Amino acid sequence: MNRSYRLLFCLLITCSSVFAQQQVPVTDSTKTKAQKPAVNQLKEVQINDRRLQLRKEEDALNVEILSSDFIQRNLGGSLMKTLERLPGIKTIGIGSGQSKPLIRGLGFNRVVVVDQGLKHEGQQWGADHGLELDQFAAGEVELVKGAASFMYGSDAIAGVINVKAQPIPLKHSFGGSLNLLGKSNNQQYGSSVNLYARKENWFFDSRFTYQNYGDYRVPADTIYVYDYAVKLHNSQLRNTAGRESALHFSTGYVGEKFRSQLSVSNVYSKSGFFANAHGLEPRNVDTEMHDASSRDILMPSQEVNHLKLINRTEYRSNAHHFAMDLGYQRNFRQEFSSYVNHGYMPAVYPADLTLSPDLEREFDKQVYSFSLRDLMELGKHQLSIGLNSEFQNNQIDGWTFLVPAFKQFTAGVFAYDKYKINENLLLHGALRYDYGHIRMFKYADWFESGTAQSELKKLIRADDLNRSFHSLVWSAGMNYNLENFSMKANIGKSFRMPIAKELGANGVNYHYFSYEKGDPTLNPEQSYQLDLSLGWTADRWSVLVSPFYNYFPNYIYLNPTPDHDYFYGAGNQIFQYAQSKVVRYGGELQLKVKWLKSLSTEFLGEYLHAQQRSGEKKGYTLPFSPPASALFNLTWSPELSSQFHKTYLSVDYRITAKQNHIVPPEKKTPGYGLINLQLGTEILINKRPLQISLQAQNLMNTRYLNHTSFYRLIGLPEAGRNLVLSLKIPFQTTLNK
Repeated sequence: MNRSYRLLFCLLITCSSVFAQQQVPVTDSTKTKAQKPAVNQLKEVQINDRRLQLRKEEDALNVEILSSDFIQRNLGGSLMKTLERLPGIKTIGIGSGQSKPLIRGLGFNRVVVVDQGLKHEGQQWGADHGLELDQFAAGEVELVKGAASFMYGSDAIAGVINVKAQPIPLKHSFGGSLNLLGKSNNQQYGSSVNLYARKENWFFDSRFTYQNYGDYRVPADTIYVYDYAVKLHNSQLRNTAGRESALHFSTGYVGEKFRSQLSVSNVYSKSGFFANAHGLEPRNVDTEMHDASSRDILMPSQEVNHLKLINRTEYRSNAHHFAMDLGYQRNFRQEFSSYVNHGYMPAVYPADLTLSPDLEREFDKQVYSFSLRDLMELGKHQLSIGLNSEFQNNQIDGWTFLVPAFKQFTAGVFAYDKYKINENLLLHGALRYDYGHIRMFKYADWFESGTAQSELKKLIRADDLNRSFHSLVWSAGMNYNLENFSMKANIGKSFRMPIAKELGANGVNYHYFSYEKGDPTLNPEQSYQLDLSLGWTADRWSVLVSPFYNYFPNYIYLNPTPDHDYFYGAGNQIFQYAQSKVVRYGGELQLKVKWLKSLSTEFLGEYLHAQQRSGEKKGYTLPFSPPASALFNLTWSPELSSQFHKTYLSVDYRITAKQNHIVPPEKKTPGYGLINLQLGTEILINKRPLQISLQAQNLMNTRYLNHTSFYRLIGLPEAGRNLVLSLKIPFQTTLNK
């Protein structure tokens, strides 16, 4: 019974009871007696909101929907790190404040991140480039695992992470919240303040977030960077401190049929790179200067500012629901490092150059987005049709070169139909056509180099390039739901057009000590994927199995070659982008058991196998392929008193298998086990809730290597023990009408 029917049922019972009391017949005998009111004890009727459950049951892909309570309970260094507790989700970590997601082992431009309906566009092609998102501003996160290109276009091969804003405030309300955060490992402190208000139809919502953290600690005194011993001061990774700030404001009009919302946000971060693992001479590090303070941010470092303006307008008319999104983004990223010459570069930085000698690289991307959709009800069909387009303009600067400047235009049209055969069976079908064009601009060095003819001239690193791509993708699926059993299956084709780095890279990647070269002849990446999900739910337990199979006829990857570049790459190994056939399969398992009313347990398991079937690395796996892992959880949720609500004590034990299937120069990663604790409650103070949560991450201070970490290549262990204390103080009052 859904929520509407339950509410109607309660209303009918109450009205019937009142009506019965008012219709008692009055006789002569009763007139002389004092009538006592009849008291009827109604049975408790529990009203459950099945919106999230229905969303899962009606989607052909594997969908997880996470509330703000989940985020509050599992706060990590970033929103993507917070999501890592889910099976099938991993991150490429970059210190304590930056990370990017992997869905079933695929990441970078194969995962689409949507923020308030707008596809987030930063410099996500680099492993050191995190996502500029404020996890305190997330109201709900929808995670889609599987090929979703039919709805989101290019890049959604692995799946989608849809970050939704906080819900629109209630009518005639004013309120907000105060979040306080502290972490022990890197001495982090932060706060997020939210204020909102709404009259009848107009509302506003605002938030300001600030975080500051120092160098983070690892359970080691000495690490080895390419066999060179690096001693750590107080077990801290020097120059990994940072600070972040975010400002959000939204306002709009909400009516019965029409609503429009304008949102503005700006996210800024400044953070350092581990000083002993960046640049051409990581051994020549002034350790005394870096170790003087654990909170200063010295070079090498990065500054990123991401500005967004989003407008969403919706209109409902009979069986139609129209939605239009307009968006503008500007991602401005700068990387700073002391000038180091190599090849034919001048030994001393020329004084007549207008560029700063500390500006290693600069990327300035501006993005304009448009989408229009119509969701209509036609009998048993729920049909969604739409189109979307995007224009990118990315400029570069700095004294070194890796990726050329480019302009890119993409557009797509789609139709997606849900056909409800009966209450148990739902069919899905989707078709989409995409077109993309990229124009890359010539780049020549600012210094002269020697040629084979003993001439000196400025080397051209990238030529002008104009390429167009197009693709037709499709998806078909079904849902079959009984009272306790659910099954969903989906098969589909996705595509991804090659990005500027894959087509035109030609320079040193100082983060990986590699020389990377693109291939301007690469074809669009194609993917075929089959997803299956089987679930059973009983009174005290539930189980969900989600296997998948994925085939790429032309997967794009960075292939390490036996060559080295000594003139322009300082002797670093050359990595060349190439394509090969790839087969991937695996799945996730979720098992939940409720032993007692207040005691439950959970098992989350995941497995992935990936293999290249052609090319120079035939027989090898793919880079950043996560090993199999399992998480065992035990949660106690007691009812203590009327002052304490939603109390929990939770223990996670994650065991991760060793990863011996690698692609050189990756190294094998040994297995490990971790223990994490979560403790939290909601305290009522003057009838106002105070939410407190405490985490103990890596409780035993285990030294381990994460195979998907940015620093795994140099054998850098993950962060040690970390205590995370979080407080949330919400408040709300009613405004006069």
